[in-house]
Amino acid sequence: MNDAWLDEVCWDEQGLVPAIAQDIHTGRIMMFAWMNRESLKLTVQEKRAIYWSRSRQRLWRKGEESGHVQQLHDIRLDCDGDVVLLVIEQLGGIACHTGRESCFYRKLSAQGEWLVTDEVLKSPDAIYQK
Repeated sequence: MNDAWLDEVCWDEQGLVPAIAQDIHTGRIMMFAWMNRESLKLTVQEKRAIYWSRSRQRLWRKGEESGHVQQLHDIRLDCDGDVVLLVIEQLGGIACHTGRESCFYRKLSAQGEWLVTDEVLKSPDAIYQK
Protein backbone atom coordinates (compact mmCIF):
# COMPACT_ATOMS: atom_id res chain seq x y z
CA MET A 1 0.00 0.00 0.00
CA ASN A 2 1.39 3.39 -0.92
CA ASP A 3 1.00 6.44 1.34
CA ALA A 4 -1.27 8.52 -0.94
CA TRP A 5 -4.27 7.85 1.33
CA LEU A 6 -2.55 9.88 4.06
CA ASP A 7 -2.67 12.96 1.81
CA GLU A 8 -6.48 12.92 1.97
CA VAL A 9 -6.41 13.58 5.72
CA CYS A 10 -6.81 17.25 6.69
CA TRP A 11 -4.04 17.66 9.25
CA ASP A 12 -4.22 20.67 11.58
CA GLU A 13 -1.47 23.28 11.90
CA GLN A 14 0.47 20.97 14.27
CA GLY A 15 0.20 18.08 11.80
CA LEU A 16 -2.42 16.28 13.90
CA VAL A 17 -5.88 14.85 13.38
CA PRO A 18 -8.44 13.93 16.07
CA ALA A 19 -9.00 10.18 16.43
CA ILE A 20 -11.98 8.50 18.06
CA ALA A 21 -11.75 4.87 19.19
CA GLN A 22 -15.02 2.94 19.03
CA ASP A 23 -15.56 -0.59 20.35
CA ILE A 24 -16.38 -3.02 17.54
CA HIS A 25 -18.70 -5.13 19.72
CA THR A 26 -20.75 -2.49 21.55
CA GLY A 27 -20.34 0.64 19.43
CA ARG A 28 -19.33 2.54 22.59
CA ILE A 29 -16.87 5.39 22.21
CA MET A 30 -13.85 4.33 24.25
CA MET A 31 -11.58 7.33 23.96
CA PHE A 32 -10.35 10.32 21.99
CA ALA A 33 -6.72 11.03 21.15
CA TRP A 34 -4.56 12.69 18.51
CA MET A 35 -2.68 11.13 15.62
CA ASN A 36 0.04 12.43 13.37
CA ARG A 37 0.94 11.08 9.94
CA GLU A 38 3.40 8.55 11.33
CA SER A 39 1.05 7.23 14.03
CA LEU A 40 -1.80 6.81 11.56
CA LYS A 41 0.43 4.98 9.09
CA LEU A 42 1.82 2.71 11.84
CA THR A 43 -1.69 2.03 13.15
CA VAL A 44 -2.66 0.64 9.76
CA GLN A 45 0.61 -1.30 9.38
CA GLU A 46 0.58 -2.82 12.88
CA LYS A 47 -3.23 -3.19 13.13
CA ARG A 48 -3.23 -1.63 16.61
CA ALA A 49 -3.95 1.92 17.78
CA ILE A 50 -0.89 4.14 17.91
CA TYR A 51 -1.44 7.76 18.86
CA TRP A 52 0.63 10.93 19.15
CA SER A 53 1.04 12.01 22.76
CA ARG A 54 1.04 15.79 22.88
CA SER A 55 2.20 15.83 26.51
CA ARG A 56 5.13 13.44 25.89
CA GLN A 57 5.77 14.62 22.32
CA ARG A 58 6.20 11.07 21.08
CA LEU A 59 4.34 8.13 19.61
CA TRP A 60 2.15 6.29 22.09
CA ARG A 61 1.23 2.70 21.40
CA LYS A 62 -2.02 2.27 23.31
CA GLY A 63 -1.38 -0.36 25.96
CA GLU A 64 2.42 -0.06 25.97
CA GLU A 65 2.37 0.41 29.74
CA SER A 66 -1.06 -0.87 30.76
CA GLY A 67 -1.32 -3.86 28.43
CA HIS A 68 -4.73 -2.55 27.29
CA VAL A 69 -4.04 -2.68 23.57
CA GLN A 70 -6.55 -1.51 20.98
CA GLN A 71 -6.60 -3.98 18.10
CA LEU A 72 -7.64 -2.29 14.83
CA HIS A 73 -10.55 -3.76 12.87
CA ASP A 74 -11.56 -0.85 10.63
CA ILE A 75 -10.62 2.75 10.02
CA ARG A 76 -12.86 5.53 8.70
CA LEU A 77 -12.34 9.14 7.66
CA ASP A 78 -15.18 11.64 8.10
CA CYS A 79 -16.72 13.64 5.26
CA ASP A 80 -14.45 16.66 5.83
CA GLY A 81 -11.35 14.49 6.15
CA ASP A 82 -10.52 16.01 9.53
CA VAL A 83 -11.52 13.25 11.99
CA VAL A 84 -10.46 9.60 12.03
CA LEU A 85 -12.60 6.83 13.52
CA LEU A 86 -10.82 3.69 14.65
CA VAL A 87 -13.06 0.67 15.10
CA ILE A 88 -11.16 -1.34 17.66
CA GLU A 89 -11.31 -4.29 20.00
CA GLN A 90 -10.28 -3.12 23.46
CA LEU A 91 -8.11 -5.92 24.80
CA GLY A 92 -8.45 -6.23 28.56
CA GLY A 93 -11.72 -4.25 28.51
CA ILE A 94 -10.17 -1.03 29.85
CA ALA A 95 -9.47 2.02 27.68
CA CYS A 96 -9.21 4.75 30.31
CA HIS A 97 -6.14 5.48 32.44
CA THR A 98 -8.55 5.76 35.39
CA GLY A 99 -9.19 2.01 35.13
CA ARG A 100 -12.62 2.34 33.54
CA GLU A 101 -13.93 0.75 30.36
CA SER A 102 -14.26 4.10 28.57
CA CYS A 103 -12.84 7.58 29.04
CA PHE A 104 -16.41 8.88 28.70
CA TYR A 105 -17.63 7.84 32.14
CA ARG A 106 -19.25 11.09 33.24
CA LYS A 107 -22.74 12.22 32.25
CA LEU A 108 -24.24 15.68 32.67
CA SER A 109 -27.34 15.55 34.88
CA ALA A 110 -30.42 17.73 34.47
CA GLN A 111 -29.19 19.63 37.54
CA GLY A 112 -25.94 20.55 35.79
CA GLU A 113 -23.65 18.15 37.62
CA TRP A 114 -21.26 15.59 36.18
CA LEU A 115 -22.29 12.14 37.40
CA VAL A 116 -19.88 9.20 37.32
CA THR A 117 -21.65 6.40 35.46
CA ASP A 118 -18.93 3.72 35.21
CA GLU A 119 -17.13 1.93 38.00
CA VAL A 120 -13.37 1.51 38.16
CA LEU A 121 -12.63 -1.98 36.86
CA LYS A 122 -9.00 -1.97 37.94
CA SER A 123 -7.09 0.47 40.09
CA PRO A 124 -4.68 2.68 38.13
CA ASP A 125 -2.03 1.79 40.74
CA ALA A 126 -2.39 -1.86 39.71
CA ILE A 127 -2.30 -0.99 36.02
CA TYR A 128 0.67 1.38 36.00
CA GLN A 129 3.54 -0.04 38.00
CA LYS A 130 5.92 2.88 38.56
